[in-house]
Amino acid sequence: MLDTRRQAGRLLGALQISSTTRFLKLISAAIVAAVIAFVPNYTGLDPAPMWTLFILIFAAGLWLTEAIPAFAVAILIIALEILILGEPGGVFAKGPNDWQMFVAPWASPIMWLFLGGFVLGQAAQSTGLDRMMARFVLRGFGTNPSIILLGAMGITFLFSMFMSNTATTAMMMSVMAPVISALKKEDPFAKALLLGIPFAANVGGMATIIGSPPNAIAAGLLSESHDINFIQWMIAGLPPALILFFVAWLFLKTAHPAQEAKLDLRGLEWETRTGSQMPMWKRLLVLPVFMVTVLLWMTGPLHGMPTAVVSFLPITVFAVAGILNAAEVRRLNWDVLILLAGGLSLGIAIQKTGLAEWLLGLLPLGSLGMMALAFLMAYATTILSNFMSNTAATNILAPLAIAVAVGFEPIIVIPLALGASAAMCLPISTPPNAIAFATGKLKSTDFLKGGLIMGVLGPLVAVLWIFWLMG
Repeated sequence: MLDTRRQAGRLLGALQISSTTRFLKLISAAIVAAVIAFVPNYTGLDPAPMWTLFILIFAAGLWLTEAIPAFAVAILIIALEILILGEPGGVFAKGPNDWQMFVAPWASPIMWLFLGGFVLGQAAQSTGLDRMMARFVLRGFGTNPSIILLGAMGITFLFSMFMSNTATTAMMMSVMAPVISALKKEDPFAKALLLGIPFAANVGGMATIIGSPPNAIAAGLLSESHDINFIQWMIAGLPPALILFFVAWLFLKTAHPAQEAKLDLRGLEWETRTGSQMPMWKRLLVLPVFMVTVLLWMTGPLHGMPTAVVSFLPITVFAVAGILNAAEVRRLNWDVLILLAGGLSLGIAIQKTGLAEWLLGLLPLGSLGMMALAFLMAYATTILSNFMSNTAATNILAPLAIAVAVGFEPIIVIPLALGASAAMCLPISTPPNAIAFATGKLKSTDFLKGGLIMGVLGPLVAVLWIFWLMG
């Protein structure tokens, strides 16, 4: 009993220290934000953009220190905007319904598009279709280690275009576990496989609007001036993603060569026989719905159906068929959707209150050309995203980028969003990196060299491609 009491005391003490640390971080972020926003006598900064500056810096501090969960920061942003900026007759709002602009992003088309992507991914997971397809395809790549690495990364890349890259990484780690376990303990090729999956998941997310939250944030912010559809984003994002994919593959197979000429893939066959117990008709239904949805997304200019409306196809079909039940709905990444809504709401406040215009007046934009600005914003996002959520980094920088290039917004904002996905230097840089690191078979330094290559090349390739495409 004494030991139990002591253990409970230690646990409660740890919880108290953790709560105190979080509280101190929150208070510190608020104090820093208040000092920066209110203490200097800024010229030309009215109360509304001044309070928006406070909210922006406060949110950035909370995201950077992880004082509270990222989605909670997004909720706090919206709440502060309604409380401070949405009060009729206050610092910003004029009418009684002006506060609604800050919650409007929750019902925006980009949110429904992202929700449709989540539903497709959850259906593939629940039915085991993702694992079944991955194992089936992998067996076609033979036993050559380099080709198997290419196959594992290729499947991860493809799934990450349409599913959560976190879920894709977890799935592929499960699929490849028997292959990795069959390698000798000292074989460096295990690191190639363990690093290849998260790297491919990260760059695969660049290719589509639903591939990663930064893409959705950029598309949502661009919607007022340039309505970018699904296929247009693929044209912008897929080529840079493919270049980075092959660079990552070449680096990993060279830096971590296999000791064996052939790999044992019998574990994949065993996994196939012990697949999902869900009825086969449900598993088979997911595939055509998945394909039709993606096809409709990609052919929007031909049939004229908005991409957000197409998202209702998998949501409705899977709900009626019982594939998407109440339990599956609860498993959807609602925290990501909340974070996305908070980012879009922050962008509205920065733009509408005039903060973006004021901040731009502080920058030496006259001495920088459009390409230099694109490089500056893209690399800034990549660097910041290595130390905090790439969604949060995009939330902070994308509204400023929108204001930088009036009339040329996509040339700046799209490379910025793509640069966010190129951040993978550390285990904490992305959830896929964290999943790979959690296997216990990688060190923090294993991510560094490949991550630096991706971080340097990602913004470079993205900016050059977008300028060639749109400039």
